[in-house]
Amino acid sequence: MALMLLVVACYTICSLSDKYAVAKLKFDGNSLTFLMAAATSLLMLFYLPFDSRVFLLSWQSFAAILLMATSKMLEFQLAAVILKEMSAFELKAWLGITVFLSYGTDLVSGVSALGIGTVWKFGFIALSAVGLFMIAKSGGRKINYRAILLPLIGYLGVKFGYGLIVRLFCGDTCYISPTLSLFFALVLCAVILAPKVHPVKLFREKTKGSLFVSVTKIPNVIGLVCENIVATQSMANYSFIQPMILVVLFFIGLIRREECTKLNVIGGIVCIAGIIGFQLF
Repeated sequence: MALMLLVVACYTICSLSDKYAVAKLKFDGNSLTFLMAAATSLLMLFYLPFDSRVFLLSWQSFAAILLMATSKMLEFQLAAVILKEMSAFELKAWLGITVFLSYGTDLVSGVSALGIGTVWKFGFIALSAVGLFMIAKSGGRKINYRAILLPLIGYLGVKFGYGLIVRLFCGDTCYISPTLSLFFALVLCAVILAPKVHPVKLFREKTKGSLFVSVTKIPNVIGLVCENIVATQSMANYSFIQPMILVVLFFIGLIRREECTKLNVIGGIVCIAGIIGFQLF
């Protein structure tokens, strides 16, 4: 639980900075993904000496790197499109759907045992989903879902898929350590995108914006490392990270005294009850 809370804190900062980068600084998907990959991989170099560096020369190790690279590239590319129509708050609400898939994966893999508690857990997941839906509907503004339906479905699939990749290749049978595979994946992303974004030109034209995005990736490193650990332990806990970020954003909105509807407040309370109930049972 402590690791989950640490990831939530780090990713909340990153979510707000990504929204700012897309909406205010006008970074496109390629530029944002390149800066994320380059800055994060560079910062990870300082952490790698202290982490396990398992790397078996097998197809599974290289598959994990390629799949992670694909996942991260798609995640930021799709997020850049989606965040033009909805807020980071609303996007986190939709990610609650993946919790059902993740808990089902834990049951199939034997991480969670079948029993009377299973019914309760699915019930609390459903309760969280209801709260998330209420929050997503509380914005009061129309979202052009026709424009983002496919990117949204793809984004949900990518977020679930990333945890599955970590679980399959870096979990019980560890072919490559999660941090090492993520490092190589991010380096690969940066190398692929460099010719498209022209890094020197990007930093020259958007110096302050590029530095801002790069610096805000410091907590991203901590979040990614801890998220990988959580994913190797439980897919359900991994998927609950995103709704927990939404709850934090909800409280940030209350503290900043942003306009808040009754539906938003009720949805936040219901979502929190579902998350707490799942963890307790």
